[in-house]
Amino acid sequence: MTQDLSSSSGFDSELLALLPRLRGYAFALAGDRDRADDLVQGTVLNALSWRSTFKPGTNLGAWLFRILRNLHIDGFRRQRPTVPLEGDVLARLSGPPAQDDAVLAFEFQKAFRQLTSQQREALVLSVIDGLNYDEIAARTGVAVGTVKSRVSRARDRLYLLMTGEMPESHTQSATERRARRRAADRDAIETPAP
Repeated sequence: MTQDLSSSSGFDSELLALLPRLRGYAFALAGDRDRADDLVQGTVLNALSWRSTFKPGTNLGAWLFRILRNLHIDGFRRQRPTVPLEGDVLARLSGPPAQDDAVLAFEFQKAFRQLTSQQREALVLSVIDGLNYDEIAARTGVAVGTVKSRVSRARDRLYLLMTGEMPESHTQSATERRARRRAADRDAIETPAP
């Protein structure tokens, strides 16, 4: 059935001869006669439109079957079923971007490694393990005041490393900090218990 496809009539006659095979393949892909006819028609239109790109001497059937298959895949992609997402469903499916969390976690680990080993230990025992200062002091063998100092300095250093700013408590003068503590103490005394 190989003819000289360099001429227009040779191309057309070979195309016509392949139509029954194209239709069978289209039906096998689509499973529907109407859809198969549409695929064959689209294949013929594309083949005629792109006739100049076909290289004589190569397999016209393979070229046409590839066009048909690609049309089927394109149609399948366009007709994917979609479900409209509303309110609650959309809220449950969406979440904050994960890359922000990953960047934050990386920055935290980097900052945490810059703390002294004593500060890291005190912070982990306090925040992660949930121990109070007395329990940390007993476990590490240092005074309670030292534990408080290490935890406080670790938190302040992490804040500085993560934000590039000093914590608010360090930007106030000692007089301002004492005044705030006194006001908080007064509020605690004056506020009746529920």
